[in-house]
Amino acid sequence: MDRAVVEQKLESLRRCILRIESKVPSTAEVLAADFDLQDIISLNLSRAVQLAVDIGAHLISELNLPAPDTMGQTFDLLERAGLIDAALALRMRKAVGFRNIATHNYDQINWQIVHNIVKYHLDDFAAFARVITQQIQRQAGQ
Repeated sequence: MDRAVVEQKLESLRRCILRIESKVPSTAEVLAADFDLQDIISLNLSRAVQLAVDIGAHLISELNLPAPDTMGQTFDLLERAGLIDAALALRMRKAVGFRNIATHNYDQINWQIVHNIVKYHLDDFAAFARVITQQIQRQAGQ
């Protein structure tokens, strides 16, 4: 695993989450009415998902696991390898589902769901980053 690349991606992930946190409106109705907020939040949330998938792919490669067929499968493989637990793998797969809608069917986004994600589930990305950081530290100690 290219530690510098993964650490740079972790920093980008942190910046995406901070950007979202700085823009989370108080209600889903505010989000649904503000196109600029929608763009900022959906773009940074999509980036965060992509970064988590990219980071996961680096770990999978390092562990000599088969490449995932889908973005969501990245988290299944990390779970099977014992790097993340089942609950986090499920939440990250759901995040991939949001990213796919945001990327391919933007007009079908449910802003109530997005508001719930950014209000109550951003810590999923922080939990994922902690696991990756621990893995990096374990490999550095070897």
